[in-house]
Amino acid sequence: MKNILTITGIFSVIILTSSCKKWIDYKPSDSYNVTDLDYLKSESDYRTMAVSTYSPIQWLNQAVPIGDIASDNSVSGGESASDVLGLQQMDDYTMTTTNDYLTEIWSASYEGINRVNYMTQFKDKNPSGGTVDFPGKDALYGETYFLRAYYYFTLVKFFGDVPLFADKRLTLTDSRTLKRSPKADVYKQIELDLNNAIAVLPTTQSQPGRITKYAAQALLGKVLLYENKFTEAAAMLENVVNGPFTLVADFGEIFLQSGENGIESVFEIQYSNLSPYYNWGAATRGQGNYAVQQCGIRGINGGSPYASGWSTNLPTQNLANAYAAGDQRKDVTVLDIEAYKNAHPDFKITYQVAPYKNTGLYNQKYLPRKGETSGQLEINYLNNYRTIRFADVLLMAAEANNRATTPNDAKAQTYLNKVRRRAFKDNAHDITLTGAALTTAIWQERRLELAMEGDRFFDLVRTGKAATTITGFVAGKNELFPLPQREVEISSLTQNPGY
Repeated sequence: MKNILTITGIFSVIILTSSCKKWIDYKPSDSYNVTDLDYLKSESDYRTMAVSTYSPIQWLNQAVPIGDIASDNSVSGGESASDVLGLQQMDDYTMTTTNDYLTEIWSASYEGINRVNYMTQFKDKNPSGGTVDFPGKDALYGETYFLRAYYYFTLVKFFGDVPLFADKRLTLTDSRTLKRSPKADVYKQIELDLNNAIAVLPTTQSQPGRITKYAAQALLGKVLLYENKFTEAAAMLENVVNGPFTLVADFGEIFLQSGENGIESVFEIQYSNLSPYYNWGAATRGQGNYAVQQCGIRGINGGSPYASGWSTNLPTQNLANAYAAGDQRKDVTVLDIEAYKNAHPDFKITYQVAPYKNTGLYNQKYLPRKGETSGQLEINYLNNYRTIRFADVLLMAAEANNRATTPNDAKAQTYLNKVRRRAFKDNAHDITLTGAALTTAIWQERRLELAMEGDRFFDLVRTGKAATTITGFVAGKNELFPLPQREVEISSLTQNPGY
């Protein structure tokens, strides 16, 4: 008989079976089996394992379209009412406990947490009881602390109270005893991880996409903002405001391939087309950004730079109308395909009108472009998610200063107007409001600046504006999404109210 290593979802379980052979004499390596004892024996092992803790963050690509589809920014679109059903539920506010998009967000997040926990469990001693020290080990662990915080922040935003574990990997037996921890306790762990990361991370990394001290400070500032700890958030975000970042002069350049990991990038989730992927059974789990294909224009042909897609996550006219005349962000965010076609007759564009919930508008920031994918074309787009941009940091810092115990509206105006001056290419649109009126202006600016980047729904919820802004939103219920039904059944977890 053998030791069998089985991996299902977030669980890594060693299943032992007996035989007439005495286990005390048996070594799994004799049968060429791999166990815990074969891992983390060298610096290379630790560094390779650390890279694996990044992978599930790529799998969360659907969290971005959900953040806009569940808001007033976009509609689900697709081919029909039964296409991308999970996203249709987000749009129509008919979410069920078997929503596959929510199940994937839950599973991917806990897979990431479990991978980080494996590393932290064996930080000082490896599974064999030995010690592996090397230069940069503490900083490497800082990256994993950030990632665990990111995974838990995703979970708490979507689901509220969630199972919390940080001391070791979760086994199948453990999963059946899990209970939901209060949101406050989850936030406490997130803050702890980010502060530990900040203490050891470098301010720069040689490899694009690796986490820096500034990224951890920015994420912690955002977390504190969600907790309404505005004074603390302002102080934390000031570190990033005074860092090496600046706003890109041309807003549109940010979202081009040439604009990835640029001077405005604080943290980007990296995607690649270098390892062609073909697995439709796990379409969101390749190294490419699956969400890019989703938002493309159906059947587009001609000389434009755009490739065909599935007309999902379509911006609303409400969003388009929110931009003032002269705001250069509008054309970068919202593509009016018919206006674009008429403006470029030389392209000889043809396309299929979106068959369901057509708005005539498309998500320009993440439209699929020719030559930026490989393998199975639909699931290998290389577009990074600009997860934390400097403009986002400035707007968070503006809000934190405005809402701090001792408000600093002058500083809040300065940060807000830096973003607006880039948008309008002048200072004639500067905001001079103070107090609550300034707060509202900052929230509106977040919508305009960050539209189609996945923040809108969560901003509306945390600021208490969701019920009066989103059609179908029910206060006391829709602030949170339902827990996946299979997790409720496995661990007897309590479901969120109203589901």
